[in-house]
Amino acid sequence: MSSADITGRLARYMVEARARGLAPRVAQDAKHRILDTLAAMVSGAHLKPGEMAIRYARAQGGVAEATVLTTDIRTSAVNAALVNGMFGHADETDDFEPVTKAHPGCSVVPAAMAMAEREGGSGTELLNAVTLGYDLCCRFLLALGADHVRASHRSAEGTSSTLGAVGAATALARLDEKGMRHALSYAAQQVSGVWSWVRDAEHVEKAFDFSGMGARNGVTAAIMAQMGFSGVWDVFDGEHNALIALSTDPNPEEMVAGLGTRYFVTETAIKPFSVGYPIQAPLDAFLRLQREHALSVDNVERIVVKLPEDGARIVNDRSMPDVNCQHIIAVALVEGTVSFEDSHSYERMADPKVRAAKARVQLVGDRGLMDPAAPRSGLVEVTLKGGRTVSHFTRHAPGTKENPMDTEGVNAKARLLMAPVLGAERTEGVIRRVNALEALKDVRELRQFLAS
Repeated sequence: MSSADITGRLARYMVEARARGLAPRVAQDAKHRILDTLAAMVSGAHLKPGEMAIRYARAQGGVAEATVLTTDIRTSAVNAALVNGMFGHADETDDFEPVTKAHPGCSVVPAAMAMAEREGGSGTELLNAVTLGYDLCCRFLLALGADHVRASHRSAEGTSSTLGAVGAATALARLDEKGMRHALSYAAQQVSGVWSWVRDAEHVEKAFDFSGMGARNGVTAAIMAQMGFSGVWDVFDGEHNALIALSTDPNPEEMVAGLGTRYFVTETAIKPFSVGYPIQAPLDAFLRLQREHALSVDNVERIVVKLPEDGARIVNDRSMPDVNCQHIIAVALVEGTVSFEDSHSYERMADPKVRAAKARVQLVGDRGLMDPAAPRSGLVEVTLKGGRTVSHFTRHAPGTKENPMDTEGVNAKARLLMAPVLGAERTEGVIRRVNALEALKDVRELRQFLAS
């Protein structure tokens, strides 16, 4: 088929995907991502980005359509998507797509949850909506070229999140082809995000840029189309279309390539550690060495961490603890592990023991590790007192499609993040129902576990 009518081909697939029967493996992977993101949202609600978003929601009021997780607030679907989206990227535990570097879950799942509550969607509808959202999120960046987006000083994560969210929200709004086309146009008009988020020291604007903004935009576009707003019929085609507006060298066919056969919800990486993604592989490598060689502050002379050059730039001695590679490795050396609390503690960054350990850690950006097949690998070399050197290379971190987490692994991570906030009983209620989403007649049944 020719490259014409990208918008129409995409919109028609979106209508079909609302009721598409998913293969068991795809459905299972979608449930894993939904549970993983809900856990990130629950834990993120009690960090600074979450607290500020809750304050915003209380001030806004709004028609009671959807729940702000962990609170007694019910507000409009648009506001709930924004706030829960900020929760989802508050603590760096959300999932990540290694090729595009998109973070689909933290915008797609909050948008889907808000619209599912608004519309009384079933668990099966939620599964289909989230799966579609992941596909639009990642395909949009492939069509634009993530490097082309970043070369223009824009945030690729912020750019992709709106398309992911509108995919999920339109599925639950049950739009026809006309509605899908118009919603895509309203979403494209809202696409935004500037790469200046790297200077956000408190993760608040970053949480808005990566997830809250996109979730809000997608739900807004879907509801506008549902309400009959007219719009541009072919936003991805012809003169001044979204793809040529946002990329210097777009590949439009990537928007529709493999729809219905390739599902990005099966390809994202679930993070085992609550730290920025470039740190996942080196932290795994260091912890393996620590277990094998009983590493401690008493016997380690020096640690060299080698990362692909682009990843090293992202996590090189940053002001936020969870995206500072040297700091996280130092915490692991001191504590023997990296807890959720430690990875988010600014106080630990000033701890004399951690600072002394950090002085032994060197981060190297290695062009030789720039491998498209393993874009977020990590090599750790440890020199022991006495001169012996040990090393480990983690090509694919745990949680990647090459090294996936099983259901019990995802459940265990969810317990770790949710139980301190919700309590053990409510946490198990969420886990059981998400693992059996097809049996859930109305997503609103989750409110009793996720709201206060």
